[in-house]
Amino acid sequence: MSPHREPPGRLFIGGEWTEPDGGHYEVIDPATEEVAGLAPEASREQVYAAASAARAAFPAWSRTAPEERAAILDRAADLIQRDAAAHAGVARAETGATAATALGMQVAVAAARFRRYARGALEPVETGLPPQVNPAGPMGKAGVFGALAVRQPVGVVTCVTSYNNPWANAAGKVAPALAMGNTVVVKPAPQDPLSVYRMAAALAEAGVPPGVVNVVTGSSPAAGEAAVGSPDVDMVSFTGSTAVGQRIAEVCGRHMKRQLMELGGKGAAVVFDDADLDSAVRGIGTTFSFYSGQICTAPTRVIAQRGIYDRLVEKLTGYLGFLKVGDPAARDTVVGPVISAAHRDRVESYIELGRKEGARLVAGGGRPAYDKGFYVAPTLFADCTNDMRVVREEIFGPVVVVVPFDGDEEEGIALANDSDYGLIDYVWSGDVSRAFRVARRLRAGGVGVNTVGRNMEAPFGGFKKSGVGRDVGSYALHAYSETQAVVWTG
Repeated sequence: MSPHREPPGRLFIGGEWTEPDGGHYEVIDPATEEVAGLAPEASREQVYAAASAARAAFPAWSRTAPEERAAILDRAADLIQRDAAAHAGVARAETGATAATALGMQVAVAAARFRRYARGALEPVETGLPPQVNPAGPMGKAGVFGALAVRQPVGVVTCVTSYNNPWANAAGKVAPALAMGNTVVVKPAPQDPLSVYRMAAALAEAGVPPGVVNVVTGSSPAAGEAAVGSPDVDMVSFTGSTAVGQRIAEVCGRHMKRQLMELGGKGAAVVFDDADLDSAVRGIGTTFSFYSGQICTAPTRVIAQRGIYDRLVEKLTGYLGFLKVGDPAARDTVVGPVISAAHRDRVESYIELGRKEGARLVAGGGRPAYDKGFYVAPTLFADCTNDMRVVREEIFGPVVVVVPFDGDEEEGIALANDSDYGLIDYVWSGDVSRAFRVARRLRAGGVGVNTVGRNMEAPFGGFKKSGVGRDVGSYALHAYSETQAVVWTG
């Protein structure tokens, strides 16, 4: 079968669409609870075969001219854009994302990332270092020693991707890894793997050689465990929960595999008395709507200074009134379902926990009245304290908690930093000098000052239990590189 087509229900191993040993499992549309498609169930042996194919393809691909790698990634971007509408339909059906999000934030972002790393393939990989004059000694005669720091591909990279954005997350791993000359085994999240197979088909059509890109799936942890544990794998790039990341890190540690981990978050939004509250509400409100709160960078934990606390809670409550929850295919829907029944149950259990812990339920808290679909009403808790589990733990749903503070910025900083997580925090203040001063004190990999926007060349990653390493922009090219020193004397 042509590698330029994506037949349903087959693995992609060594450039071939391969029948799965374990049959298939159903991918469920979170909005309708109907079957969106069938995904292949790979055996351990097939996952190992994918890693072996990647290992065999690595020598030739790593020596391919950067210009050729760039051309292939550019063509992949063109092909993804060519079929964007069809891709978005599949993404919406398997993720529950709204139609606009599936097209504009999933498929379009994936195409943009392949385009960005087509340019990235051409970035210099050598850095000249100042010469060093060494006197004669035990190491030899006196001389002037030159040196280069050279970035080399790591080898075979297993990319374990998240369910909240199968297009953008997978592209953010695969594109820079390929640009640097690595080969990849992609293990998508079991809930929504169909989009990643479409990405593989686009790459095959673009001219990626057999074995350079492989995709394997499974409904249980077994496929992921094999993709991480294979002796042919040199590096693991993972996006997902901290608990799973810790288990992957244990395997990587035993075998000295390199790792890049983008894990959980509980983003603090510190809102001071002089803040533009409308701006803060718009930013915090994205938690309720964007991916139905299933995003690790969301400002889910609001630390509000007392002078604006009541007005902020009031404005957030009003914001909720404008959010239509419902069918993600409808044009006016803002909040779609969460990914699965199990995850809906998890989010609802946290909402019940918040009630029991004494948080004040201001809005939401119930299940929207739909016969089908894994919907959770956007929920706002006020009068929270930092010792509550709903404040400390990642809920990964449309739930915002608000913690008041009476003191100065030192108290706000202390409350924000009192967390196991540190991915992205936020500061809202009319005093830009204070906002930047506070931002530098927050223990997080990124800080948004009066915005939830992102600069897509800025390093992305977490402090503490939010991850290891940095990617995005040129930082991703470094993440998928090993640095080699080349020294000589003249």
